[in-house]
Amino acid sequence: STFGDFGILSFNGNKIITTSSGGMLISNDIENINKARFLSTQARDDAPHYEHSHIGYNYRMSNILAGIGRGQLQILDQRVDQKRKIFDMYFQAFKNIEGIEFQPELEKSSGNRWLTSVYIDPVVTGVTREDIRLELQKHNIESRPLWKPMHLQPIFKDSSNYLNGVSEKLFKDGLCLPSDTNMTKEDQERVIDIIKKVLVSGK
Repeated sequence: STFGDFGILSFNGNKIITTSSGGMLISNDIENINKARFLSTQARDDAPHYEHSHIGYNYRMSNILAGIGRGQLQILDQRVDQKRKIFDMYFQAFKNIEGIEFQPELEKSSGNRWLTSVYIDPVVTGVTREDIRLELQKHNIESRPLWKPMHLQPIFKDSSNYLNGVSEKLFKDGLCLPSDTNMTKEDQERVIDIIKKVLVSGK
């Protein structure tokens, strides 16, 4: 079930469970799910020959990739636990540093913490998101800015938008930290140590 009319799940290679690419559409609306299945499998009409009355797409996932994904469902709780521990380690390391903020967890909810991101207030900390990102890069550690808002993407530059400044602020000062479940505790401690050194240098 979903908390909306439809739910969309990504199984890209960087997700908690993956089929290497692709995703899943979920809904309680059987009629529309059947229509989505029809469109995603080339919209082929029920005929002994290839006949198409609608424009269709080749969006189906292969049985092999689906099998890989189903196999990973058996360890989903374990993966989420690993992701939450990664978040907790970052949070404990930076929770008392003024100007560093993490996304809060709402009451009566439990996030999967797929990706730990942090907001760095440049006025309070004396350093920018880029100062930290570039220093990590010098040590061959990849981190990335938060996602660029859609209205700032060149392809949508002439599109209508409704803004309050939050998305631009998060993009400017937000950083996605290394969050791979393959990281060791020592790997994460190294990331934390580098970031702390940058923060100290900014004071």
